[in-house]
Amino acid sequence: MTRSRSAVLAVAAAGAAVLAGALVGCSSSPHAQPKAEDTYGGMPSYLAGISSTTDEVLDGTEARPALTSEGDAVRVHLHGGATVLATVTGPVVPGEGLPYQGETTTCTWTVSLRDASGSVPVSLTDLTTTDQLGNAYRLSPVPGKGTPPSVLRPGQRTTFEVRTVMKVGEGVLRWAPGGGKTLAEWDFEVEND
Repeated sequence: MTRSRSAVLAVAAAGAAVLAGALVGCSSSPHAQPKAEDTYGGMPSYLAGISSTTDEVLDGTEARPALTSEGDAVRVHLHGGATVLATVTGPVVPGEGLPYQGETTTCTWTVSLRDASGSVPVSLTDLTTTDQLGNAYRLSPVPGKGTPPSVLRPGQRTTFEVRTVMKVGEGVLRWAPGGGKTLAEWDFEVEND
């Protein structure tokens, strides 16, 4: 009995040593892990202008409009010095998972504006979307969801929904406050499958 017990303990000790050696190879050292670009390739060309730190609040100016992905905030610097924090989420599309998927679909975005440092003009005509082919689309308010004020003042915040029918694929939603230059852009994907 003593001899077989010793054999079992020896096998268990050897197994523990092998396991410990294997776990050493699984260290969490950043040098041991491959970089994402080495594993999955680089960023797609249509996303080349998006900051690699997309969870940060970007600054959008006339000289350098902000380009980020949907859901991220942009501090928009308007002509005249006022700033406002803008976030766009979406698009939300109807009919995901249906057996027939058309080439176009209704897209709905939610736009949130807050933390204005001065008077900020708000007009739906200042918001447009563009698809991957360069086609521009005008946005309309979603019925029953209200409309934004024509001017957002310090201390106010507004959230509203806009929609259009556009081609399935990649796109960008642009905001050019006051009808001027585009100051902020949000990249998105229209998917209905």
